[in-house]
Amino acid sequence: MSQATPEPTATIEWSDFEKVVLCAGTVTQVEEFPQARKPAWKLWVDFGPHGIRKTSAQIRHLYAAEDLVGRQIVGVINFPPKQIGPFVSEFLLTGFPTDEGVVITTIERPVANGTRMA
Repeated sequence: MSQATPEPTATIEWSDFEKVVLCAGTVTQVEEFPQARKPAWKLWVDFGPHGIRKTSAQIRHLYAAEDLVGRQIVGVINFPPKQIGPFVSEFLLTGFPTDEGVVITTIERPVANGTRMA
């Protein structure tokens, strides 16, 4: 049985927000992912004390590999690993869907890798 998605105006408790570990990380490596069903990149991100983690992201429509390396992003690092074809995704890259594709959540000024969103 799946849980219903709360309405955008539904309130949550602070303790609910605290369960989601949103952290800053720097993209260190990007590779092709030809086995993906939709155009995607494989990304490796340095989350400082949380280590380097990898993910698959369907962001190729808006981002070239060279535009991603060195960029600080926001990721959810406490979801369980997810098998995506032959690749294991270890975090969720956050972003906002648009008609052109997903716009990733980036950081306006540098912060230490692994810094948790407050």
